[in-house]
Amino acid sequence: MRYRPFGRTGWLVGEVGYGMWGLAGWTGSDDEQTRQSLQLGVEEGCTFFDTAWAYGEGRSERMLGELVRDNPDRRLYTATKVPPRNRRWPTRRDDLLEEVFPADYIREYAHRSLENLGLDSVDLLQFHVWEDAWAEADSWQTAVTELKDEGLIGAVGISINRWEPWNAIRTLQTGFVDAVQVIYNIFDQSPEDELFPVCRELAIGVIARVPFDEGTLTGTLTRETRFPEDDWRSSYFNPQNLTASVDRAEALRPLVPEEATMPELALRFILSNPDVSTVIPGMRRPENVRANIAAGDAGPLPDELRQRLRVHRWDRTPTEWSG
Repeated sequence: MRYRPFGRTGWLVGEVGYGMWGLAGWTGSDDEQTRQSLQLGVEEGCTFFDTAWAYGEGRSERMLGELVRDNPDRRLYTATKVPPRNRRWPTRRDDLLEEVFPADYIREYAHRSLENLGLDSVDLLQFHVWEDAWAEADSWQTAVTELKDEGLIGAVGISINRWEPWNAIRTLQTGFVDAVQVIYNIFDQSPEDELFPVCRELAIGVIARVPFDEGTLTGTLTRETRFPEDDWRSSYFNPQNLTASVDRAEALRPLVPEEATMPELALRFILSNPDVSTVIPGMRRPENVRANIAAGDAGPLPDELRQRLRVHRWDRTPTEWSG
């Protein structure tokens, strides 16, 4: 495992982190297998684990707390998220801060997450959605400052809405935010335009999420792929998006080196960017853990291949099904 600075926090984190969304709500999840995979991640050098109250209404947080307690001799960095009070993902332009993240609600869910984790503090508390129009509001700034001062959280982050990397830049410039979590992958390259330069200037930690475009960049989806109705991917991969996604993956396939896989190519593309602090693939099985960490160990992609991947950029805007 290679390690990188996490913005201005002073932390060194494993460049391949662990995303815990799919461990508590997607079809095919198995708790015992999940625990084995999480522990293997620790043994292979993962130190950054990202969860949220909304991942199983605390279930994923409880799993992370167990993992930390099972490894008292290791420094594991914990990250979780406050859900929007109106339970709407993503936010809308006309959403008011007091309807989504009032100050007392931020404190309430910080304590709820700590109770689920069974820990005295969490390293990174993130807002699960965001609107940059809220940047200058005193209420959230005061709430997170007090949580820091009380030693309940170590740092503050924002999980930026899907396909809106611009929608936190003013907030970062307030100085109250230490990290951003953003979709960044071979298709979603737009964070490089505006967001990453600001993060570089302000020493903001960058968490790259959705490295495989919800599965597209694993190369395993087909036009016949279907998910159960209670699986979030059933709405995301509607017929229109599924067809477009499969076509994009097939166009990319000729660029996958003979000795590599598409997921390896996807991860190495992300980790070739030094602005990224850590990438958080979901890893529900031990073989996923081993493969993803091995991809990181393989190092950056050759410059020539990175440039050829530029043409696969896919600029998209949020829709009612994208979440």
